[in-house]
Amino acid sequence: MRNIFLCALVIMTIIACNNDSKITEKQIIDLEYPETKKDTTIVDDYHGTKVEDPYRWLEADTAEDVKSWVTEQNKVTQAYLDKIPYREKIKERYAELFNYVKLSSPFKVGEYYFFYKNDGLQNQAVIYYQKGLDGAPEVFIDPNELSAEGTASIGLIGFSKDDKYVAYSRQDAGSDWQEIHVMEIATKKKLPDVLKWVKFSGANWHNDGFYYSRYPEPKGGSGLSDANEYHTVYYHKLGDDQAKDKVVYENPNNPKLYNFTDITEDKKFLVLYVSTGTDGFETYYKDLTKPNSEFVNLYSGFKNKSRVVDNVGNKMLVITDIDAPNYKLVEVDLDYPNKGGQKDIIPQSDYLLQSVSTGGGKLWANYLKDVTTRIYSFDYDGSNKTEIELPGLGSAGGFGGKKDDDHFFYSFSSFTIPNSIYKFDLNTGESSEFFESELQFDPQDYVEKQIFYESKDGTKVPMFIVHKKGLELDGNNPTYLYAYGGFNVNLSPWFSASRMVLLENGGIFALPNLRG
Repeated sequence: MRNIFLCALVIMTIIACNNDSKITEKQIIDLEYPETKKDTTIVDDYHGTKVEDPYRWLEADTAEDVKSWVTEQNKVTQAYLDKIPYREKIKERYAELFNYVKLSSPFKVGEYYFFYKNDGLQNQAVIYYQKGLDGAPEVFIDPNELSAEGTASIGLIGFSKDDKYVAYSRQDAGSDWQEIHVMEIATKKKLPDVLKWVKFSGANWHNDGFYYSRYPEPKGGSGLSDANEYHTVYYHKLGDDQAKDKVVYENPNNPKLYNFTDITEDKKFLVLYVSTGTDGFETYYKDLTKPNSEFVNLYSGFKNKSRVVDNVGNKMLVITDIDAPNYKLVEVDLDYPNKGGQKDIIPQSDYLLQSVSTGGGKLWANYLKDVTTRIYSFDYDGSNKTEIELPGLGSAGGFGGKKDDDHFFYSFSSFTIPNSIYKFDLNTGESSEFFESELQFDPQDYVEKQIFYESKDGTKVPMFIVHKKGLELDGNNPTYLYAYGGFNVNLSPWFSASRMVLLENGGIFALPNLRG
Protein backbone atom coordinates (compact mmCIF):
# COMPACT_ATOMS: atom_id res chain seq x y z
CA MET A 1 0.00 0.00 0.00
CA ARG A 2 2.87 2.39 0.82
CA ASN A 3 4.35 1.80 -2.64
CA ILE A 4 1.01 2.63 -4.28
CA PHE A 5 0.78 5.88 -2.29
CA LEU A 6 4.31 6.97 -3.20
CA CYS A 7 3.74 6.08 -6.82
CA ALA A 8 0.49 8.10 -6.83
CA LEU A 9 2.33 11.18 -5.51
CA VAL A 10 4.86 10.93 -8.32
CA ILE A 11 2.07 10.51 -10.87
CA MET A 12 0.24 13.58 -9.58
CA THR A 13 3.45 15.57 -9.87
CA ILE A 14 4.01 14.41 -13.45
CA ILE A 15 0.48 15.26 -14.56
CA ALA A 16 0.55 18.61 -12.79
CA CYS A 17 3.83 19.45 -14.54
CA ASN A 18 2.38 18.52 -17.92
CA ASN A 19 -0.87 20.43 -17.51
CA ASP A 20 -1.86 23.98 -16.62
CA SER A 21 -3.39 24.06 -13.16
CA LYS A 22 -5.36 26.84 -11.52
CA ILE A 23 -4.42 25.62 -8.06
CA THR A 24 -0.98 26.64 -6.87
CA GLU A 25 1.35 24.59 -4.72
CA LYS A 26 1.00 27.15 -1.92
CA GLN A 27 -2.79 26.71 -1.96
CA ILE A 28 -2.42 22.95 -1.63
CA ILE A 29 0.06 22.92 1.25
CA ASP A 30 -1.36 25.85 3.23
CA LEU A 31 -2.92 23.75 5.96
CA GLU A 32 -4.42 24.60 9.34
CA TYR A 33 -3.95 21.69 11.70
CA PRO A 34 -6.32 21.15 14.61
CA GLU A 35 -4.90 21.74 18.06
CA THR A 36 -3.31 18.71 19.74
CA LYS A 37 -3.55 18.72 23.52
CA LYS A 38 -0.21 18.63 25.32
CA ASP A 39 -0.38 17.04 28.77
CA THR A 40 2.70 18.26 30.64
CA THR A 41 1.76 16.39 33.82
CA ILE A 42 2.98 13.05 32.43
CA VAL A 43 6.62 12.67 33.47
CA ASP A 44 8.52 9.38 33.90
CA ASP A 45 11.54 8.97 36.14
CA TYR A 46 14.16 6.59 34.72
CA HIS A 47 16.84 6.14 37.40
CA GLY A 48 16.83 9.81 38.22
CA THR A 49 16.35 11.07 34.66
CA LYS A 50 12.96 12.68 34.13
CA VAL A 51 11.38 12.24 30.70
CA GLU A 52 8.22 14.06 29.65
CA ASP A 53 5.64 12.19 27.56
CA PRO A 54 2.97 14.82 26.84
CA TYR A 55 1.23 12.92 24.05
CA ARG A 56 0.82 9.58 25.80
CA TRP A 57 -2.93 10.17 25.94
CA LEU A 58 -3.00 9.40 22.19
CA GLU A 59 -2.04 5.79 22.95
CA ALA A 60 -5.56 5.13 24.28
CA ASP A 61 -6.91 4.59 20.77
CA THR A 62 -10.47 3.76 21.88
CA ALA A 63 -10.89 6.83 24.11
CA GLU A 64 -13.44 9.41 22.95
CA ASP A 65 -10.97 12.32 22.92
CA VAL A 66 -8.58 10.27 20.77
CA LYS A 67 -11.40 9.34 18.36
CA SER A 68 -12.28 13.04 18.06
CA TRP A 69 -8.63 13.93 17.42
CA VAL A 70 -8.40 11.31 14.64
CA THR A 71 -11.62 12.62 13.06
CA GLU A 72 -10.27 16.17 12.93
CA GLN A 73 -6.94 15.00 11.51
CA ASN A 74 -8.76 13.06 8.81
CA LYS A 75 -10.72 16.17 7.85
CA VAL A 76 -7.47 18.06 7.25
CA THR A 77 -6.03 15.17 5.24
CA GLN A 78 -9.11 14.80 3.07
CA ALA A 79 -9.32 18.53 2.43
CA TYR A 80 -5.73 18.45 1.23
CA LEU A 81 -6.33 15.47 -1.04
CA ASP A 82 -9.48 16.99 -2.51
CA LYS A 83 -7.49 19.99 -3.80
CA ILE A 84 -5.11 17.88 -5.87
CA PRO A 85 -5.96 18.19 -9.58
CA TYR A 86 -6.58 15.05 -11.67
CA ARG A 87 -6.93 12.90 -8.58
CA GLU A 88 -10.24 11.42 -9.75
CA LYS A 89 -8.82 10.76 -13.20
CA ILE A 90 -5.93 8.86 -11.64
CA LYS A 91 -8.39 6.92 -9.47
CA GLU A 92 -10.44 5.98 -12.55
CA ARG A 93 -7.34 4.82 -14.41
CA TYR A 94 -6.24 2.78 -11.40
CA ALA A 95 -9.61 1.03 -11.39
CA GLU A 96 -9.22 0.17 -15.08
CA LEU A 97 -5.68 -1.12 -14.70
CA PHE A 98 -6.40 -3.24 -11.61
CA ASN A 99 -9.44 -4.80 -13.29
CA TYR A 100 -7.83 -7.75 -15.02
CA VAL A 101 -8.18 -11.51 -14.47
CA LYS A 102 -5.55 -12.99 -12.16
CA LEU A 103 -4.91 -16.74 -12.28
CA SER A 104 -2.61 -18.99 -10.28
CA SER A 105 -0.75 -21.96 -11.68
CA PRO A 106 -3.12 -24.97 -11.77
CA PHE A 107 -2.04 -28.06 -9.84
CA LYS A 108 -3.29 -31.62 -10.23
CA VAL A 109 -4.90 -33.65 -7.44
CA GLY A 110 -6.23 -37.03 -8.59
CA GLU A 111 -8.51 -36.39 -11.55
CA TYR A 112 -8.96 -32.69 -10.73
CA TYR A 113 -7.04 -29.51 -11.44
CA PHE A 114 -7.25 -26.74 -8.83
CA PHE A 115 -6.46 -23.06 -9.29
CA TYR A 116 -7.15 -19.64 -7.76
CA LYS A 117 -8.84 -16.98 -9.86
CA ASN A 118 -9.74 -13.33 -9.29
CA ASP A 119 -12.03 -11.88 -11.97
CA GLY A 120 -10.51 -8.44 -11.50
CA LEU A 121 -11.56 -6.45 -8.48
CA GLN A 122 -12.75 -9.19 -6.14
CA ASN A 123 -11.58 -8.89 -2.53
CA GLN A 124 -10.40 -12.51 -2.46
CA ALA A 125 -9.42 -14.98 -5.16
CA VAL A 126 -11.94 -17.79 -5.72
CA ILE A 127 -10.80 -21.43 -5.68
CA TYR A 128 -11.89 -23.39 -8.76
CA TYR A 129 -11.51 -27.02 -9.79
CA GLN A 130 -12.20 -28.99 -12.95
CA LYS A 131 -12.03 -32.59 -14.15
CA GLY A 132 -9.11 -32.95 -16.52
CA LEU A 133 -7.65 -30.19 -18.67
CA ASP A 134 -10.78 -30.01 -20.83
CA GLY A 135 -13.33 -30.01 -18.02
CA ALA A 136 -15.53 -27.03 -17.18
CA PRO A 137 -14.24 -25.02 -14.20
CA GLU A 138 -16.47 -25.02 -11.12
CA VAL A 139 -16.30 -22.93 -7.98
CA PHE A 140 -14.84 -25.05 -5.20
CA ILE A 141 -14.75 -22.42 -2.43
CA ASP A 142 -15.58 -18.72 -2.77
CA PRO A 143 -14.20 -16.88 0.27
CA ASN A 144 -16.03 -13.70 -0.78
CA GLU A 145 -19.27 -15.34 0.33
CA LEU A 146 -17.96 -16.07 3.82
CA SER A 147 -17.97 -12.49 5.12
CA ALA A 148 -19.88 -9.35 4.21
CA GLU A 149 -16.66 -7.31 4.23
CA GLY A 150 -14.80 -9.76 1.96
CA THR A 151 -12.02 -10.22 4.52
CA ALA A 152 -12.15 -14.01 4.89
CA SER A 153 -9.31 -15.80 3.09
CA ILE A 154 -9.03 -19.49 2.26
CA GLY A 155 -5.98 -21.64 1.61
CA LEU A 156 -5.83 -25.27 0.52
CA ILE A 157 -3.21 -26.67 2.90
CA GLY A 158 -3.24 -30.46 2.45
CA PHE A 159 -4.77 -33.28 0.40
CA SER A 160 -5.29 -36.83 1.60
CA LYS A 161 -3.16 -39.52 -0.05
CA ASP A 162 -6.19 -41.01 -1.80
CA ASP A 163 -7.11 -37.51 -3.08
CA LYS A 164 -10.55 -37.81 -1.48
CA TYR A 165 -10.32 -35.00 1.07
CA VAL A 166 -8.74 -31.57 1.37
CA ALA A 167 -7.95 -29.64 4.52
CA TYR A 168 -8.28 -25.89 4.11
CA SER A 169 -7.54 -22.95 6.38
CA ARG A 170 -9.76 -19.96 6.99
CA GLN A 171 -8.41 -16.63 8.23
CA ASP A 172 -10.54 -13.58 8.99
CA ALA A 173 -9.74 -9.87 8.75
CA GLY A 174 -6.04 -10.42 8.16
CA SER A 175 -5.52 -12.37 11.37
CA ASP A 176 -2.72 -14.94 11.70
CA TRP A 177 -5.15 -17.25 13.48
CA GLN A 178 -6.43 -20.08 11.31
CA GLU A 179 -9.34 -22.47 11.50
CA ILE A 180 -8.79 -25.76 9.70
CA HIS A 181 -11.79 -27.32 7.96
CA VAL A 182 -12.10 -30.48 5.85
CA MET A 183 -14.05 -31.03 2.63
CA GLU A 184 -14.76 -34.06 0.47
CA ILE A 185 -13.50 -33.09 -2.97
CA ALA A 186 -15.91 -34.89 -5.30
CA THR A 187 -19.09 -33.77 -3.49
CA LYS A 188 -17.84 -30.50 -1.94
CA LYS A 189 -19.39 -31.79 1.28
CA LYS A 190 -17.98 -30.06 4.36
CA LEU A 191 -17.09 -32.42 7.19
CA PRO A 192 -17.84 -31.47 10.82
CA ASP A 193 -14.13 -31.30 11.72
CA VAL A 194 -13.11 -27.76 12.82
CA LEU A 195 -9.67 -27.17 14.39
CA LYS A 196 -9.09 -23.89 16.23
CA TRP A 197 -6.16 -21.92 17.68
CA VAL A 198 -4.01 -22.81 14.70
CA LYS A 199 -1.16 -20.61 13.47
CA PHE A 200 1.61 -21.10 10.91
CA SER A 201 0.52 -24.59 9.95
CA GLY A 202 -0.18 -26.87 7.05
CA ALA A 203 -2.00 -30.21 7.10
CA ASN A 204 0.22 -33.21 6.44
CA TRP A 205 -2.06 -36.18 5.76
CA HIS A 206 -1.23 -39.68 6.93
CA ASN A 207 -3.66 -42.62 7.06
CA ASP A 208 -7.09 -41.31 8.16
CA GLY A 209 -5.98 -37.94 9.52
CA PHE A 210 -3.28 -35.29 9.39
CA TYR A 211 -0.55 -33.55 11.38
CA TYR A 212 -0.85 -29.84 12.18
CA SER A 213 0.52 -27.23 14.61
CA ARG A 214 -1.40 -25.07 17.06
CA TYR A 215 -1.22 -23.15 20.31
CA PRO A 216 -3.11 -23.90 23.52
CA GLU A 217 -6.48 -22.20 23.76
CA PRO A 218 -5.83 -18.69 25.14
CA LYS A 219 -7.05 -17.99 28.64
CA GLY A 220 -10.45 -16.38 28.45
CA GLY A 221 -10.53 -17.14 24.71
CA SER A 222 -8.67 -13.94 23.79
CA GLY A 223 -6.32 -14.71 20.95
CA LEU A 224 -5.41 -11.05 20.42
CA SER A 225 -4.02 -10.15 23.83
CA ASP A 226 -2.48 -13.37 25.16
CA ALA A 227 1.12 -14.29 24.37
CA ASN A 228 1.52 -17.11 21.83
CA GLU A 229 3.53 -19.83 23.53
CA TYR A 230 3.94 -23.61 23.32
CA HIS A 231 3.48 -24.14 19.60
CA THR A 232 2.73 -27.89 19.48
CA VAL A 233 2.38 -30.53 16.75
CA TYR A 234 -0.81 -32.64 16.89
CA TYR A 235 -2.33 -35.49 14.92
CA HIS A 236 -6.04 -35.16 14.10
CA LYS A 237 -8.09 -38.19 13.12
CA LEU A 238 -11.02 -37.43 10.84
CA GLY A 239 -14.31 -37.38 12.71
CA ASP A 240 -12.76 -36.85 16.15
CA ASP A 241 -13.33 -33.82 18.32
CA GLN A 242 -10.25 -31.60 18.49
CA ALA A 243 -9.93 -32.33 22.21
CA LYS A 244 -8.98 -35.91 21.29
CA ASP A 245 -6.08 -34.87 19.04
CA LYS A 246 -2.81 -36.56 19.95
CA VAL A 247 0.29 -34.55 20.84
CA VAL A 248 3.08 -35.59 18.47
CA TYR A 249 5.77 -33.06 19.42
CA GLU A 250 6.04 -30.39 22.08
CA ASN A 251 8.84 -28.51 23.75
CA PRO A 252 7.68 -27.41 27.23
CA ASN A 253 11.10 -26.04 28.14
CA ASN A 254 11.16 -23.62 25.18
CA PRO A 255 7.69 -22.06 24.86
CA LYS A 256 8.79 -19.46 22.25
CA LEU A 257 9.83 -21.99 19.60
CA TYR A 258 7.81 -22.59 16.43
CA ASN A 259 7.27 -26.19 15.35
CA PHE A 260 6.31 -26.92 11.73
CA THR A 261 5.89 -30.22 9.93
CA ASP A 262 6.08 -31.51 6.38
CA ILE A 263 5.71 -35.00 4.96
CA THR A 264 7.50 -36.77 2.11
CA GLU A 265 5.56 -37.66 -1.02
CA ASP A 266 5.68 -41.38 -0.23
CA LYS A 267 4.36 -40.67 3.33
CA LYS A 268 7.35 -42.51 4.80
CA PHE A 269 8.81 -39.61 6.78
CA LEU A 270 7.27 -36.84 8.85
CA VAL A 271 9.72 -33.94 8.85
CA LEU A 272 9.83 -31.47 11.74
CA TYR A 273 11.33 -27.97 11.67
CA VAL A 274 11.97 -26.18 14.97
CA SER A 275 12.58 -22.45 14.67
CA THR A 276 13.19 -19.40 16.84
CA GLY A 277 11.74 -17.06 14.22
CA THR A 278 13.12 -15.82 10.92
CA ASP A 279 16.66 -17.14 11.40
CA GLY A 280 17.73 -20.74 10.95
CA PHE A 281 15.97 -23.86 12.18
CA GLU A 282 16.60 -27.38 13.36
CA THR A 283 15.52 -30.33 11.22
CA TYR A 284 14.18 -33.67 12.50
CA TYR A 285 12.51 -36.67 10.91
CA LYS A 286 10.24 -39.47 12.10
CA ASP A 287 9.85 -42.81 10.29
CA LEU A 288 6.08 -43.30 9.97
CA THR A 289 6.49 -46.92 8.85
CA LYS A 290 7.75 -47.82 12.33
CA PRO A 291 5.11 -47.69 15.08
CA ASN A 292 6.04 -45.49 18.07
CA SER A 293 9.19 -44.20 16.37
CA GLU A 294 10.72 -41.02 17.79
CA PHE A 295 11.93 -37.89 16.03
CA VAL A 296 15.59 -38.09 15.02
CA ASN A 297 17.71 -34.96 14.71
CA LEU A 298 19.10 -34.42 11.21
CA TYR A 299 20.49 -30.88 11.59
CA SER A 300 20.84 -29.02 14.89
CA GLY A 301 21.29 -25.37 15.75
CA PHE A 302 19.48 -22.22 14.62
CA LYS A 303 22.15 -20.62 12.44
CA ASN A 304 21.46 -22.57 9.26
CA LYS A 305 18.53 -23.67 7.12
CA SER A 306 18.25 -27.27 5.90
CA ARG A 307 14.97 -28.32 4.32
CA VAL A 308 14.01 -31.78 3.08
CA VAL A 309 13.05 -31.80 -0.62
CA ASP A 310 12.33 -35.50 -1.15
CA ASN A 311 13.53 -38.98 -0.31
CA VAL A 312 14.41 -42.14 -2.18
CA GLY A 313 13.97 -44.89 0.37
CA ASN A 314 16.22 -44.01 3.31
CA LYS A 315 18.14 -41.38 1.39
CA MET A 316 16.97 -37.81 1.86
CA LEU A 317 17.55 -34.90 -0.50
CA VAL A 318 18.13 -31.73 1.51
CA ILE A 319 18.66 -28.13 0.37
CA THR A 320 21.02 -26.50 2.86
CA ASP A 321 23.17 -23.44 3.44
CA ILE A 322 25.65 -25.27 5.70
CA ASP A 323 29.09 -24.47 4.25
CA ALA A 324 27.17 -23.09 1.26
CA PRO A 325 25.89 -19.48 1.57
CA ASN A 326 24.32 -19.80 -1.90
CA TYR A 327 22.76 -23.15 -0.91
CA LYS A 328 23.31 -26.61 -2.34
CA LEU A 329 21.38 -29.88 -2.55
CA VAL A 330 22.82 -32.85 -0.68
CA GLU A 331 21.85 -36.49 -0.31
CA VAL A 332 21.87 -37.84 3.24
CA ASP A 333 21.89 -41.59 3.81
CA LEU A 334 19.88 -42.12 7.01
CA ASP A 335 21.45 -45.54 7.55
CA TYR A 336 24.75 -43.84 8.37
CA PRO A 337 24.95 -41.90 11.66
CA ASN A 338 26.41 -38.38 11.85
CA LYS A 339 25.65 -37.82 8.16
CA GLY A 340 28.64 -39.95 7.15
CA GLY A 341 26.75 -40.88 4.00
CA GLN A 342 26.20 -37.28 2.84
CA LYS A 343 27.22 -36.19 -0.67
CA ASP A 344 26.55 -33.22 -2.92
CA ILE A 345 23.90 -33.66 -5.61
CA ILE A 346 23.69 -30.03 -6.77
CA PRO A 347 26.87 -28.27 -5.56
CA GLN A 348 26.93 -24.63 -4.54
CA SER A 349 27.42 -22.24 -7.47
CA ASP A 350 28.02 -18.52 -7.93
CA TYR A 351 24.26 -17.96 -8.01
CA LEU A 352 21.69 -18.29 -5.26
CA LEU A 353 19.81 -21.60 -5.29
CA GLN A 354 16.42 -20.32 -4.13
CA SER A 355 14.57 -23.62 -4.08
CA VAL A 356 14.52 -27.18 -5.37
CA SER A 357 11.27 -29.01 -6.16
CA THR A 358 10.42 -32.36 -7.70
CA GLY A 359 8.07 -33.55 -10.42
CA GLY A 360 7.99 -36.08 -13.21
CA GLY A 361 10.99 -37.90 -11.76
CA LYS A 362 13.20 -34.82 -12.04
CA LEU A 363 14.69 -32.17 -9.75
CA TRP A 364 13.81 -28.56 -10.57
CA ALA A 365 16.29 -25.96 -9.34
CA ASN A 366 15.25 -22.31 -9.14
CA TYR A 367 18.30 -20.02 -9.26
CA LEU A 368 18.55 -16.27 -8.91
CA LYS A 369 21.05 -14.81 -11.38
CA ASP A 370 21.35 -11.02 -11.50
CA VAL A 371 18.02 -10.89 -9.63
CA THR A 372 16.09 -12.81 -12.30
CA THR A 373 14.95 -16.44 -12.34
CA ARG A 374 16.82 -19.29 -14.00
CA ILE A 375 15.35 -22.81 -13.95
CA TYR A 376 17.39 -25.99 -14.42
CA SER A 377 16.33 -29.63 -14.37
CA PHE A 378 18.49 -32.45 -13.00
CA ASP A 379 18.25 -36.18 -12.64
CA TYR A 380 18.08 -37.38 -9.03
CA ASP A 381 21.81 -38.07 -9.01
CA GLY A 382 22.59 -34.51 -10.13
CA SER A 383 23.37 -35.40 -13.74
CA ASN A 384 21.80 -34.13 -16.99
CA LYS A 385 21.67 -30.46 -15.97
CA THR A 386 19.40 -28.69 -18.48
CA GLU A 387 18.34 -25.03 -18.51
CA ILE A 388 14.64 -24.42 -19.13
CA GLU A 389 13.91 -21.65 -21.59
CA LEU A 390 11.69 -19.02 -19.98
CA PRO A 391 9.59 -16.38 -21.79
CA GLY A 392 12.11 -13.67 -20.91
CA LEU A 393 13.95 -11.99 -18.04
CA GLY A 394 11.65 -11.91 -15.06
CA SER A 395 10.35 -14.00 -12.18
CA ALA A 396 9.14 -17.59 -12.57
CA GLY A 397 7.75 -20.08 -10.07
CA GLY A 398 5.57 -23.15 -9.70
CA PHE A 399 7.81 -25.80 -11.24
CA GLY A 400 7.12 -29.19 -9.71
CA GLY A 401 4.50 -31.86 -9.13
CA LYS A 402 4.27 -35.57 -8.41
CA LYS A 403 6.77 -38.14 -9.59
CA ASP A 404 4.41 -39.67 -12.16
CA ASP A 405 3.30 -36.35 -13.72
CA ASP A 406 4.00 -35.81 -17.42
CA HIS A 407 3.33 -32.06 -17.28
CA PHE A 408 2.92 -29.21 -14.84
CA PHE A 409 2.31 -25.46 -14.86
CA TYR A 410 4.44 -22.47 -13.94
CA SER A 411 3.99 -18.71 -13.77
CA PHE A 412 6.06 -15.91 -15.27
CA SER A 413 5.90 -12.17 -14.64
CA SER A 414 7.91 -9.01 -15.24
CA PHE A 415 7.54 -5.29 -14.61
CA THR A 416 4.94 -4.90 -17.37
CA ILE A 417 3.55 -8.44 -17.58
CA PRO A 418 1.36 -9.80 -14.75
CA ASN A 419 1.38 -13.50 -13.89
CA SER A 420 1.12 -15.46 -17.12
CA ILE A 421 0.67 -19.24 -16.87
CA TYR A 422 2.59 -21.75 -18.99
CA LYS A 423 2.18 -25.49 -19.36
CA PHE A 424 5.44 -27.42 -19.39
CA ASP A 425 5.54 -30.77 -21.22
CA LEU A 426 7.97 -33.11 -19.46
CA ASN A 427 8.26 -35.36 -22.49
CA THR A 428 9.28 -32.64 -24.94
CA GLY A 429 10.78 -30.10 -22.51
CA GLU A 430 8.74 -27.35 -24.17
CA SER A 431 6.49 -24.64 -22.73
CA SER A 432 3.19 -23.48 -24.17
CA GLU A 433 1.15 -20.49 -23.08
CA PHE A 434 -1.86 -21.56 -21.00
CA PHE A 435 -3.20 -18.23 -19.73
CA GLU A 436 -2.49 -14.56 -20.35
CA SER A 437 -4.48 -11.68 -18.86
CA GLU A 438 -6.30 -9.20 -21.07
CA LEU A 439 -4.83 -5.84 -20.08
CA GLN A 440 -5.80 -2.20 -20.48
CA PHE A 441 -2.41 -1.44 -22.01
CA ASP A 442 0.11 -3.06 -24.37
CA PRO A 443 3.28 -4.36 -22.65
CA GLN A 444 5.07 -4.03 -26.01
CA ASP A 445 4.88 -0.23 -25.61
CA TYR A 446 7.45 -0.34 -22.79
CA VAL A 447 11.12 -1.01 -22.32
CA GLU A 448 12.47 -3.14 -19.46
CA LYS A 449 16.22 -3.21 -19.18
CA GLN A 450 18.88 -4.07 -16.66
CA ILE A 451 22.08 -2.11 -16.21
CA PHE A 452 24.99 -2.44 -13.78
CA TYR A 453 26.59 0.42 -11.88
CA GLU A 454 29.67 0.42 -9.69
CA SER A 455 29.32 0.78 -5.94
CA LYS A 456 31.95 2.59 -3.85
CA ASP A 457 33.87 -0.64 -3.23
CA GLY A 458 33.88 -1.58 -6.89
CA THR A 459 31.02 -4.09 -6.69
CA LYS A 460 28.78 -4.18 -9.74
CA VAL A 461 25.19 -3.58 -8.60
CA PRO A 462 22.29 -4.41 -10.95
CA MET A 463 19.46 -1.96 -11.53
CA PHE A 464 16.25 -2.34 -13.52
CA ILE A 465 14.92 0.61 -15.52
CA VAL A 466 11.42 0.67 -17.02
CA HIS A 467 9.92 3.36 -19.26
CA LYS A 468 7.84 3.95 -22.35
CA LYS A 469 9.43 3.20 -25.72
CA GLY A 470 10.71 6.31 -27.47
CA LEU A 471 11.06 8.29 -24.24
CA GLU A 472 14.09 10.57 -24.41
CA LEU A 473 16.28 9.87 -21.39
CA ASP A 474 17.66 13.39 -21.01
CA GLY A 475 17.55 13.70 -17.24
CA ASN A 476 14.30 15.67 -17.20
CA ASN A 477 11.86 12.80 -16.73
CA PRO A 478 10.21 12.40 -13.31
CA THR A 479 11.59 9.16 -11.85
CA TYR A 480 10.36 6.86 -9.12
CA LEU A 481 13.43 5.29 -7.54
CA TYR A 482 12.61 2.40 -5.20
CA ALA A 483 15.06 0.20 -3.36
CA TYR A 484 15.26 -2.19 -0.41
CA GLY A 485 18.32 -3.85 1.00
CA GLY A 486 17.48 -5.58 4.25
CA PHE A 487 17.24 -9.16 5.55
CA ASN A 488 18.61 -10.74 2.36
CA VAL A 489 15.41 -9.84 0.54
CA ASN A 490 15.85 -9.76 -3.24
CA LEU A 491 13.49 -7.67 -5.32
CA SER A 492 13.01 -9.50 -8.60
CA PRO A 493 10.83 -8.11 -11.41
CA TRP A 494 7.18 -7.97 -10.36
CA PHE A 495 4.10 -6.42 -11.92
CA SER A 496 2.29 -3.49 -10.33
CA ALA A 497 -0.80 -1.97 -11.94
CA SER A 498 -0.30 1.26 -10.02
CA ARG A 499 3.13 1.66 -11.57
CA MET A 500 1.65 1.66 -15.08
CA VAL A 501 -0.03 5.05 -14.56
CA LEU A 502 3.39 6.50 -13.84
CA LEU A 503 4.90 4.93 -16.96
CA GLU A 504 1.97 5.94 -19.20
CA ASN A 505 2.54 9.59 -18.29
CA GLY A 506 6.21 9.72 -19.19
CA GLY A 507 7.67 8.65 -15.88
CA ILE A 508 10.52 6.24 -15.25
CA PHE A 509 10.69 3.44 -12.70
CA ALA A 510 14.14 2.48 -11.43
CA LEU A 511 14.91 -0.41 -9.06
CA PRO A 512 18.51 -0.80 -7.84
CA ASN A 513 19.11 -4.14 -6.12
CA LEU A 514 20.89 -3.00 -2.99
CA ARG A 515 22.98 -5.17 -0.70
CA GLY A 516 21.72 -5.55 2.87
